[in-house]
Amino acid sequence: MSPQMRMLSRVSRLLSGVAARSGAVEIVVDPLRSLGTARTMASKVLNADNLNPNVLKLEYAVRGPLVIRAAEIEKELQKGAQKPFKKVIRANIGDAHAMGQQPITFIRQVLACVTLPEIIDKGGYPEDVKQRAREILNACGGKSVGSYTMSHGIELIRRHVAEYIERRDGHPANWQDICLSAGASNAIKNVLQLFCNTIDGKPSGVMIPIPQYPLYSASLAEYGLCQCGYYLNEETNWGLDISELERAREECLKRCAVRALVVINPGNPTGQVLTRENIESIIKFAHKHKLFIFADEVYQDNVYAEGSKFFSFKKVLREMGGPYDKEVELASFMSVSKGYVGECGLRGGWMELVNMEPVVQANLYKAISAMLCPTTLGQTTVDCVAKPPQQGEPSYDLWLKEKTAVLDSLNKRAKMIADTFNKMEGFSCQVVQGAMYAFPQFQLPARAVEAAKKAGKAPDVYYAFKLLEETGICVVPGSGFGQRPGTYHFRTTILPQPALLQEMLDVFQAFHKKFTAEYSK
Repeated sequence: MSPQMRMLSRVSRLLSGVAARSGAVEIVVDPLRSLGTARTMASKVLNADNLNPNVLKLEYAVRGPLVIRAAEIEKELQKGAQKPFKKVIRANIGDAHAMGQQPITFIRQVLACVTLPEIIDKGGYPEDVKQRAREILNACGGKSVGSYTMSHGIELIRRHVAEYIERRDGHPANWQDICLSAGASNAIKNVLQLFCNTIDGKPSGVMIPIPQYPLYSASLAEYGLCQCGYYLNEETNWGLDISELERAREECLKRCAVRALVVINPGNPTGQVLTRENIESIIKFAHKHKLFIFADEVYQDNVYAEGSKFFSFKKVLREMGGPYDKEVELASFMSVSKGYVGECGLRGGWMELVNMEPVVQANLYKAISAMLCPTTLGQTTVDCVAKPPQQGEPSYDLWLKEKTAVLDSLNKRAKMIADTFNKMEGFSCQVVQGAMYAFPQFQLPARAVEAAKKAGKAPDVYYAFKLLEETGICVVPGSGFGQRPGTYHFRTTILPQPALLQEMLDVFQAFHKKFTAEYSK
């Protein structure tokens, strides 16, 4: 075999192996189609032998092969293909508007006015909408949202975010420690990049929960950082045990310098809400081992279960006082993609930096400046979330009605989905205390596990593909988020509107019963 053909064969095996192991690659390509002939491939400046290996390792479950197949099925249905279902239900991703959630009127009115300023005085908009639009436009260069802003965001909006945090926590916030971003994901990656170096010859390690939101595992792979997974305790509603943090850290010290700890609260994909006591113990752990805390708090408005309450890490840190308040370094993250807003496509978010060394913060802002600025429409949405209509203002009553309706409906759907899965044979699902997802565990017959092995797929990936092909329901296998060996899960959103969610759950129950019977013979 020629060197070129050996190279092509190697790429094909590599990509097929990645897809089979986890079902979690962003894009699965056909090497024969995408790379062309072996001769063409060998002549390329970039090829499989010199491509950044970190990019090859990168996986992102929520937009992997299952989602690609779901899109193909949608096209097949549009062309008249006969299938046992009429539509694809995308329960794989937390995209509220794609699942039928209506936009918040106040936000869209402000966006309309800043986008087309000439309608401010002609469109019959409430006075508070017009005033907000004028304020934002005045803060933009050239009074246009088409202009660049400061790299870390418009000062007016950063000040409004600081005021939001002060109201939430009851403690001061410095607007200069607020950095706006194109969604929380960009901000998280910006801070992760600060750890891209070695300590005493070892790569930097970041502790992340298992299960976790795949942004973290993907970004760690992309940046060549060491992933240090700690297991959440499913038996205690996905609780976070300090003994497990200690175990995971000790294990990771053998291969890397552990420097940071990621906590997702409320949890994705698990839906748990940490107690204040649990947060205090996590802060003490971070202080003891000198770890930087990433507090992923994008679901802070999404808390449903009775007795559950959101506490920000910043608030708890401040109220613990002593060395914790002054010494523990923290970056907290918020997004307009979640909560009651669900404006995923507008890409707005922010981070607050706490106790970061000034020279480090300055260099972080310098690095962010290379990306110019977050979208001004995303920043506008952030402003509407950080400073919503106040009681007595014209937009307040409608804003409150819409916000309450969204959160009340999500509350009901969170209960509906957990109750349904817990009634299904072979399933167990913890209470969805918050966020937008359920992460049920399910049992698989031995013959199904064997069939998955023969198909070159993880068992939960095999199950999820069968579910998609037979019902049109798209979920994300638990192996894409991480799970204890020998257990099988999947993540599903609670976002389908109530009627569609009930339909989805009814179809799911019928499928699982049929699947179990088929593979138990």
